[in-house]
Amino acid sequence: MIEAIGIRNLGVIESAQLELKPGFTALTGETGAGKTMVLNALSLLLGGRADSSSVRTGQQQLFVEGSWHITDPELIQAVEDLGGEVDSHTLLVNRTVTADGRSRAALGGAQAPAGALAEIAAKLVTVHGQSDQLRLRSLAAQRDALDEFGGIAVQAAKDSYAASFQTFKELQARLERLQSAASSDQRRVTELRELLSEIEKLSPVEGELEDVEERINRLANVESLRINAATAHDALAEAEPSALELLGLASRALEQSSDSELREMGTRLREATAASSDVSADLASFLIDLEADPAQLEQLQMRKASLVQLERKIGMGLGELLGAIAGWQVELLDLDSSDEQVERLESQLASTLSQLSMDAAKLSQVRQDAAQSLTTRVSKELSDLAMQGSRFSVNLAPLGDFEASGRDRIEFLLANAGSDPRPLAKGASGGELSRIMLAIELVLAGDHPMPTMIFDEVDAGVGGQAAVELGRRLRRLSENTQVIVVTHLPQVAAFAHQQIKVAKEVSGEITKSSVQLLGPEDRTRELARMLSGNPDSEVALQHAEELLKSH
Repeated sequence: MIEAIGIRNLGVIESAQLELKPGFTALTGETGAGKTMVLNALSLLLGGRADSSSVRTGQQQLFVEGSWHITDPELIQAVEDLGGEVDSHTLLVNRTVTADGRSRAALGGAQAPAGALAEIAAKLVTVHGQSDQLRLRSLAAQRDALDEFGGIAVQAAKDSYAASFQTFKELQARLERLQSAASSDQRRVTELRELLSEIEKLSPVEGELEDVEERINRLANVESLRINAATAHDALAEAEPSALELLGLASRALEQSSDSELREMGTRLREATAASSDVSADLASFLIDLEADPAQLEQLQMRKASLVQLERKIGMGLGELLGAIAGWQVELLDLDSSDEQVERLESQLASTLSQLSMDAAKLSQVRQDAAQSLTTRVSKELSDLAMQGSRFSVNLAPLGDFEASGRDRIEFLLANAGSDPRPLAKGASGGELSRIMLAIELVLAGDHPMPTMIFDEVDAGVGGQAAVELGRRLRRLSENTQVIVVTHLPQVAAFAHQQIKVAKEVSGEITKSSVQLLGPEDRTRELARMLSGNPDSEVALQHAEELLKSH
């Protein structure tokens, strides 16, 4: 919801601060007072086109700022993704336009392009005016609105269709790739087959290259290894006296000492003696097993050469290579356009297409049911809003292809008396279109929270009892969303929870407007002015009081 809008040097408005509340706010004032400038300020905050002519005469730049209260986690995350901050659920948006046409925008304290500003702000405010029917303007938005109105039945049908559609598209893409395998794919198939065949013949195992290199090193250095091992073994066990004997003598001498520290050293020497004895035994075994084997050495060197050659050819180590085999096998399977695979996929695709067609038909049917209900309820609202000759309808036409959203082209239509149904934007004037949007929003609101809505010219061509009904419905809509209405009708303004007046002041050649939140007495005088043109008329004041008390 919008909490406040600040304006400086925008058109006739030198400086203004609008403090807004939940519910229904009426924005009133004489023609030319500057109510349009308030909407222009909002348009700038919504990422609208910056126009240097909007800068107040004699000033270098205009500045507008909006404060929103938001709780939607996804929207907060979107702001943070753009570098902005939402402090205690409050989002600040501002826009500056200079006299030479340059524009700067900030979202949550971070500079942002107007496009990003529009994307975020459009989720915060919906404008229904003569040229800004932002909500439900596109066919996609109309389809989404109908689906939302259709509730659980439509959502369940959409979920089933979406699952079938995803499976269908995946199978279709895979089949098309198999059927139209390019020469590069065929070369890749040959390359993968040769590679996997070579790996299969060589049958390398994890860590094999390191093991082969160790065995080669041993066989290639038999004599030097024999000398090293024999020298160590002789020193440990064969010398007179041997190292083992000397260690044993030393450990026993220390362990017999009366000093605890020396006995502890003796224990450590005894443990070292045992370890040395184990090494001596291992050296003896090593020397027994150590023998030259030129044939085995040659085989191991050939095996190493083959493994190294494979690594170089593929460009990766043996361990990485072994981990990649499964992926190459899957890739080969996908690229191998054999008749058997094609036939299998064609069969799966046909089965999935049949299911997709049934799901699409089910979705179309529940949408048609929702469209009939929506048509009936919106038409009833239009009748009460002085548009008895207008007929609202929802047209569902089949699309040529299956799309992610279904197989329906959904469009909201309006037919005036004696005319054929036409798209909403082409079948109504600015004021009529605002009332149509109001009727649709009233029906769609239901239990779904809606964004802040602003209506301009919604009262054009309306009077009498229809104006009262219009005000009553705007107040009803404000039960679910914040509603701001620019109006000339006292019957409409009287239904508002709060009323803001834009007043024009002329001093010589200087014109400026002020914005004021009206208290009870001032509000009665403003309604009297709207009724009679004279805020001090006793009759008009009485009528204004009656209007306020009637709600």
